[in-house]
This record gives sequence, C-alpha cells and structure tokens, in this order.
Amino acid sequence: MIAIYARQSVDRADSISIEQQIELCRYETRGEPFRTYIDRGYSGKNTNRPEFMQMMNDIREGLIKTVIVYKLDRISRSILDFSNMIELFGKRNVKFISATEKFDTSSPMGNAMLNICIVFAQLERETIQKRVADAYYSRSRRSFYMGGNIPYGFRKVPTVIEGVHTSMYEPVTEEARVVERIFEMYSQPCTSYGDIIDEINRLGIQKRGKPWVRQRIREILCNPIYVKADLDVYDFFKEHGAEAVDPPSDYIGENGCYCYKKRSEKKKSLSDLEGEQIVLAPHKGIVCSSVWLKCREKCMGRKQMIPSQKAKNSWLCGKIKCGECGCALIAKEYDEGRRRYLRCSNRLDSKNCKGAGTLYTDDVERLVGNEIREKLTMFGKLSYHEQDIRNNERIRLESELAETDKEIESLIDKVADSDAALYRYINERIAALDTRKNEIAQRIGKLMCSKDFSIDETDCHLDLWEELSFDDKRQVADILIGGIYATSEKIIIQWRI
Repeated sequence: MIAIYARQSVDRADSISIEQQIELCRYETRGEPFRTYIDRGYSGKNTNRPEFMQMMNDIREGLIKTVIVYKLDRISRSILDFSNMIELFGKRNVKFISATEKFDTSSPMGNAMLNICIVFAQLERETIQKRVADAYYSRSRRSFYMGGNIPYGFRKVPTVIEGVHTSMYEPVTEEARVVERIFEMYSQPCTSYGDIIDEINRLGIQKRGKPWVRQRIREILCNPIYVKADLDVYDFFKEHGAEAVDPPSDYIGENGCYCYKKRSEKKKSLSDLEGEQIVLAPHKGIVCSSVWLKCREKCMGRKQMIPSQKAKNSWLCGKIKCGECGCALIAKEYDEGRRRYLRCSNRLDSKNCKGAGTLYTDDVERLVGNEIREKLTMFGKLSYHEQDIRNNERIRLESELAETDKEIESLIDKVADSDAALYRYINERIAALDTRKNEIAQRIGKLMCSKDFSIDETDCHLDLWEELSFDDKRQVADILIGGIYATSEKIIIQWRI
C-alpha cells in the first residue's frame, strides 16, 4: 500500500494547505490505491505526531511499501529523527518519495542528498526559533503586551506603542478595590494570607468565579504590575539584582511594571528577583509604592506554605486524605507535640472544605497499623536465595531510578526554549517518567522493607510492627496502601494487594 503523509503546523494564507499537499502527492501514486496520514497543528521538529506514529507502526507491520510527501520538511526537520526514519525504511524495503524534490532512496547519492537537505531543514527551524526568541525579547523591552493570563484587577484593551498596534492593561474598578484591600491588609505586620482569605470570603468575593487560595494571594502581592512605580521601587529592584530596563527618570509613581525572566533563566521562586528584567508598563498602577514595598519585603521574609514533600509528623502523610474533599490530610502538632491531629489541607488553605472532623493522629495510626498487620498475615517466609535476588533487583532498580531522574532534569532544562508542540511533548514525557519513577520507588521500598529479615525472622513479622522505624512503617504503607480516606466517622483503606 502507498502512504501519503501531510503536515501543517499553522494554517496561514501563505502556506500550502493539507489538501494541496495531498493533491500534489496523488500524482506520484500513478493511480494506485493509497492511504493518507494527516497531522494538523504539529511541528516537524520532533516525531510526537499521532498520524506519523501510526504510519510508522503500519510500516513496521509491513502494510506500507511507499511513502510520499509533498516536501522533505513535511515529514521531519530533525537530522536524528530523519536518519532513524530512513534506516527503518531501508530495513522494511520502503520507498520514499518527495513530490517536489524528486529523491530516489534506492541509490547512495539519493540518500546523501536527503541528508544534506535535512541539515538545511533543521538549520531553518533553529533560525526561525532564534528569530522568534529575539523578537520576543526585543518587544518585551519596549513594553509591548506579550500575552499570558490577564492579572486580577485588570482588563486588556487595544493600544498603539511606537506606531505598533498592541494591547495594554486597564484597571477594573471593582477588582482594583479588592487588590487595594489585599495589599492594605497584608502591609500590617500580623496579617497572614489566611487572614486575607477569611476577610474576602466573609465579603463573598471570588476570584473571577473561583475560590481564593494562598498561592493566588501570594502571586498578587509579589507582582510588580500593581505598583505605582517610583524611585523607591527602582532602588528596590536594583538592590535585589534585577535589571531595570528604563532609566530612573521614568519612575514617576504612575505606571506599573512588567517582570520578565532572562532567556537563559530557569523557573525560580516568586521571591527571587536576581536576574529578572523589569520594564515599565504603559498602564497605571493600583497600589502606592510604600504599601507595595512593605508587602513585597514581607513576602521575601517568609516561606510559602506548601505541603511537606516527605512525611515528618506521621508515617501516614502522603497516603491519608480528607474523606470529604479528597485533599491531603496534614499532621499538625500542638503543645510541643503533646497533641497531634490530622487536618484537611484544603480547609487550612482556603476554607473550601468543612474538614474531616477531629482526627487524633495516634488513634488513626494505631487503627491503620492494626489493619496492616492483619494484611501481613498473607505473607510467608523468604529464603536466602530469594533475598539475594531481591538485593540484585534493588541495585538494578536504583540504577534505573537514577537514569530516570537524569532524563527528567534534562527535559526540564529544555522547557524554556520549547514551542507549544515540544512543550506538550515534554510535559507528557515527564508525566510518564514520573509515573515510572514512583513505580520504581515503590518497588525499591518493598525490597528494602524485607532486607533485614532472615529465614528465622520472617514468620515473626506480625510481632515486629511496633519495633519498625518511622521510615520503615512509611515504606510498608507505600507498598500495601494506595490511599486512605478518613473522617471522624469512618476510615476507608484502599489496598494495593
């Protein structure tokens, strides 16, 4: 069967359409039956394209003997991807035809010409990518609107800057009053994010139909788009390592500021201004500089409240969730650890859940521990031979875990320079790697949990539960339990096995 492959990343008047590509390729079929594979809205810089991947699977299954494209860059703009594709075509005796470039892959010269053309296709892609990045950088320094979510308190309106049609922000009166109130409250020394949320909820105010949470409050307080920037604000940014693009004389206490990361910068915390690019915006600010500076400095002096990444106060953390809303239960200690409770994180964060009721950490740990011991009755003895196999398996898994971490870090480094298609692929790949990483970690935990038991000890495991360390109990819980949903009325345990 003949395959016609067509791709178009962006539908523009000056680009050849999918239909035109297919019509030009149809001539090369010489009247023989064919199947079309079409990818709309996908870049040629990688192979993460559904119809392309389906075509390659059909080639591997021997269903396709000829592939026709309108032009070489329709099927690939990556040297590595193209080389792998041509190698597969050779193994499966698949003929490759470019309708406009007339390549013959049956000869060494034809293959050489193909490789030369793909080098220039990749060069063109990289040149376009750099040109787009340079244009973005240049426009951002001239106060042009650069897209993104419209901040609370503003609407977007058209404007003209330096003869160029663009957009700018304009304050929305009702939302701007809420923003002013947030800054006024937080500028007081003893006011917290939670206090602000309580007050806003009492007034029945939502953030464009959504409930307020601490992260949204923090984003507002850290955003220079709201400040009426004067020389004090200019000095603040300079003192904290930011690059102020506009001269000090332009900071007259009226305009807000845009904050951009440098092209080489990775994602940083909201409080870190080192290397940030500050540009005066064309819109009027909402908050006076003295109040904004008080709030900004207060934000820099405290850490953001986020859930702990590792269980500390209870070996149940990370497994146990609120039976009302499904959010994580956090182990809180009071009176220097003499009183221990499990509290709903959603309730603590935004008051959007009534909470799971009064849950004493010790009581819940005791109950779940008894259920785990009951579940452990299904396990038998382990021999030394089995233990050796487990140790070898653990070493292999630890090596795979390190490689997975390395690949995730490499993908994260590429996010800043990616386009929409590559960004989507990176997200999907990282999600898959993260799932695999969790599977490996659980397997390692299971192997480590049994490493200290000998033949004479394994039949006593039911009596050893209370003697296990905090980390050992947490690992056993990870192995056996998928999730726990708790309220003061009932506790539901979802077992893995």
